Amino acid sequence: MVGKKLRLILNGQMPPEEQVPFKVPRFEELEKSSGKMMRRLGYFLLVETIRAYVRLIQFLKNTYEKAEKKLAERLNKNGAVPPISKEPNRFLKTVAEYKRKIGEIKDEIKEEENL
Repeated sequence: MVGKKLRLILNGQMPPEEQVPFKVPRFEELEKSSGKMMRRLGYFLLVETIRAYVRLIQFLKNTYEKAEKKLAERLNKNGAVPPISKEPNRFLKTVAEYKRKIGEIKDEIKEEENL
């Protein structure tokens, strides 16, 4: 095609002008549409990133649970004694009891003052 045009130009003839098969948008329109496209792409990437994060966390959680179960089974097969549940620390128990009592006192005060 370029060769034909070159021969016509060398012979002194002008090749016919071809029209562009599509309309070229103005710069302002192009700027607006590209801005919209970039915004959509940004939202899409944000959603996909969050999806990938959630899937990865779920996968890691499941893998950890499976590994934990397998490890517990192997330890039990080897004759290891499963951990015995210990009695809670006496100090922590008394602190929790005091907290509960303080909460009850606060509730009584609120009832007396009609709050």
